[in-house]
Amino acid sequence: MPDYAYLLIAIVSEVIATSALKATASFTKPIPSLVVVVGYGFAFYFLALCLRTITVGVAYAIWSGLGIVLVTFFGWLLYRQTIDQAGFIGMGLIIAGVVVLQLYSKAVPH
Repeated sequence: MPDYAYLLIAIVSEVIATSALKATASFTKPIPSLVVVVGYGFAFYFLALCLRTITVGVAYAIWSGLGIVLVTFFGWLLYRQTIDQAGFIGMGLIIAGVVVLQLYSKAVPH
């Protein structure tokens, strides 16, 4: 499996786990707590796999950037948390940064 697919699985797993944190009620609810623990386990396992060819800095930049945007989206969707104009602009800049990194950085294998 290509290492960017591993990174994508890691990001999705982390987003699921992080989005479930609120539902754990400080880890007093077993099912959401299990989702968090398993999600983070998958996330770090697949992150480790992708680091065979993707540098840790690039992988972490993509992981954190896309994770921020996706967790914010799911917070809005699941918990009705609001996003203001500055939040949208900031997330747009994060996405732009990931795109620039992917397209132009010499640290990224093309």
